[in-house]
Amino acid sequence: MGKTDDGIVEGESSSGSRPGAISKITDAARLSTGGSQKVKSPLALSVHNKSMRHGGSSRGSRRLGLRRVDSLEEEANRVKAMDSQTHGNQDLPWAVTLSLAYQTIGVVYGDLGTSPLYVFASAFPDKTPSRDDILGALSIVIYTFTLIPLMKYVFIVLRANDQGNGGTFALYSLIARFTKIMVSPNQAPEDSEVSSYKLHTASNTLKRSQFLKEAFRKHLWMRNTILTIAILGTSMVIGDGVLTPSISVLSAIQGIKVQKPDLSQDIVVIITIIILIGLFSIQRYGTDTVGYIFSPVVTVWLISIALIGIYNIIEKDHTVYKAFNPYHMYDYLARNKKEGWISLGGLVLCVTGTEAMFADLGHFSVAAIQIAFTTLVYPCLLVAYIGQAAYLLKHPEAVGETFYNSIPEKVFWPMFVVATFAAIIASQAMISATFSIVTQAMTLGCFPRVKVVHTSKKYVGQIYIPDLNWLMMVLCIIIAAGFRDTTQIGNAYGVAVVSVFFVTTNLTTLIAIMIWQVPLYFALPAYVTIGSVELLYFSSIMYKVPKGGWVPLVFVAIFFSIMYTWNYGRRMKYDYEVKNKVSLDWVLGLGSNLGVQRVPGIGLVYTELAQGVPTIFPHLISNLPAMHSILVLVCVKNLPVPNVLDEERFLIRRIGPKQFRMFRCAVRFGYRDVQERKTYHFEQQLIQNLANFIMTEVTNPPDLTVALGQDVPDLQKGLLAAEELEGTIRASNIMRSARRISRDVDDEDEDSSSESESLALKAPKKIDAGIEEEIEFIDSSRHAGVVYLLGQTEIRARKSSSKFRRFLINHYYSALKRNCRKSTLALNIPHERLLQVGMIHYI
Repeated sequence: MGKTDDGIVEGESSSGSRPGAISKITDAARLSTGGSQKVKSPLALSVHNKSMRHGGSSRGSRRLGLRRVDSLEEEANRVKAMDSQTHGNQDLPWAVTLSLAYQTIGVVYGDLGTSPLYVFASAFPDKTPSRDDILGALSIVIYTFTLIPLMKYVFIVLRANDQGNGGTFALYSLIARFTKIMVSPNQAPEDSEVSSYKLHTASNTLKRSQFLKEAFRKHLWMRNTILTIAILGTSMVIGDGVLTPSISVLSAIQGIKVQKPDLSQDIVVIITIIILIGLFSIQRYGTDTVGYIFSPVVTVWLISIALIGIYNIIEKDHTVYKAFNPYHMYDYLARNKKEGWISLGGLVLCVTGTEAMFADLGHFSVAAIQIAFTTLVYPCLLVAYIGQAAYLLKHPEAVGETFYNSIPEKVFWPMFVVATFAAIIASQAMISATFSIVTQAMTLGCFPRVKVVHTSKKYVGQIYIPDLNWLMMVLCIIIAAGFRDTTQIGNAYGVAVVSVFFVTTNLTTLIAIMIWQVPLYFALPAYVTIGSVELLYFSSIMYKVPKGGWVPLVFVAIFFSIMYTWNYGRRMKYDYEVKNKVSLDWVLGLGSNLGVQRVPGIGLVYTELAQGVPTIFPHLISNLPAMHSILVLVCVKNLPVPNVLDEERFLIRRIGPKQFRMFRCAVRFGYRDVQERKTYHFEQQLIQNLANFIMTEVTNPPDLTVALGQDVPDLQKGLLAAEELEGTIRASNIMRSARRISRDVDDEDEDSSSESESLALKAPKKIDAGIEEEIEFIDSSRHAGVVYLLGQTEIRARKSSSKFRRFLINHYYSALKRNCRKSTLALNIPHERLLQVGMIHYI
């Protein structure tokens, strides 16, 4: 194997490609080159020449004897799938799209669909509105409902998806990838070569786009600002997910007092709590099942309220259509002034649940959500609001329970039952959205580790988080029992809703300008229009903070502090590891046995460092009397992409000379990848990729033309003919060892044996003797056992640090780490094969 001046073995691999081979070096070649250089077969040279086209500059520098930079980047450049795979939203068959559209009605639009239960009651809580007030309020509802859900979300925001994934962190992921800023601390340049990392951008990059891109890369405050906005938006969604079930169910149940005015409010609250417990108890069955169960109910609900709206328009006051004149909005605010401005906090509830369209996108598809909204949800809800306003024009005194009062008496009880079920279902939208966005935040290192259960084999984005589910249930019960009234909950609800709207508007506008490269004369007017409306609503809602609006602010403060502290602690820990990593010279000085007894087996040493030797490694050596014959430093990396192809998941490089039998392995996951894999499956994949790396490891030849003074192909022909028979036998032996290593990866493949035999026949005739020995050694080590070596590192602030920093690291971050899911469970490490060594880092 070729070495650099420092004795480090060179080599690359091509994960997932058909194994190649390296010729054995003959005595004649050694004599011809003075005993110091190696000769490769024509096939090996062709492989080398092909690889030179991908990374020739770095290899050329090695020919000159330059020191090699130990990096995974070269192997990443040779991953086969990167040139052959494309990513993005795939066109689903119409049958699948319509099926998903049907499910969205029960999952996504439940919250938005039940807003007519409380909008007008929240807008006029203390007075009887006049005719002009009703027309003005309806005009505001019509144009708000058209501007935000339809124009903003359906036609703009849904386009800003990250390969079919929505939510605040999906927007942040797009911005991070375009500007090439690191989301996770252990990201490396080779991670940008993952297929799904690529963005579809305009062919002609505008100067302003490049300017913003460079600004994000240069200025730390800009990167921190974007991260803070993303965390803030996520915190608001979680708060929204807690408030939605409370207000939806309570508003539906208390409608019974229209027919039973003597019913105690305590009974209403108790029924609400029982329903909330039942709602959160069925979440474990998954969005797929829940969607099919709930969709018929919400469909019946939407059609029913539309029919009631048509009835009220015809029977009560058909002149209600005057509200389509936007002048009534201006007249309403001009006449009522402060009272009209305050009432906006209730009218904005007509668009509550809109953010679920984007946050729940990973469960469904863009086309499915658009079809359901434009064909059913939008027209039904618009007619329902117009019908309620028509009823109020005739009976303005009934504004306190507008919805239930507007129902014809003959169908009151059937509608009460449907409304109750619809309100229960309404909570599903934000519960699912909360699960999705927390999972994204967790995989990108901004939320403590929690258990994530994937509930659907067909749709990978459908998930369930048990811990978060029960926490939300407890908080919902506390809110329902504490406030006991939808008016105050509505005040709190609006704060969370409008805050999420404004965060989404800012991030989407940034994407439109930088990535889509929309002309400023289109982007800025749209931003000013939508942003001004949302800020106007936000100012009205903040006025109601003392009347219940403080609740979501408390939620936001708690979850923001948790997420920010977790992200800060992980970054501080990683920075310490990078600054104090062990030099490779120290490892080389230990010798091939690393200064300890080497025993049969494979040791997987987990570390967060993608490059270099972690500080935990010398600690392991000093505390353990023996180490395994093969050591692999495993770094699990979460990238700001939805998925990573299996062909691109593992990157492997060698550490030190060949006799050290040490490797580093980066295992890369996207935020939608399922990491809860069976242990044996992960082990077999890793070992198989290690075997592939050995078989495709190509030494870097010297300039043989200069050294030998003759034509290289002619010399190689002679060497190849001399070793043809011996090489064929070695090829068969290596392929048999490789089959034994990979046999358990795909048990269902009945033809794996015959396929491997055919590969052996197609394999090169010449195989290096060292490769045969190393593959067989890996196979025997696998049978000896695989052991996981994990460092339990704790970080502590130095005594010279400020009190706030000491509190943040020593107490808050440590408490989060103690109470979150253990890393051994998150990595699915078997307890019986785990060795842990503790360390404390003072930062």
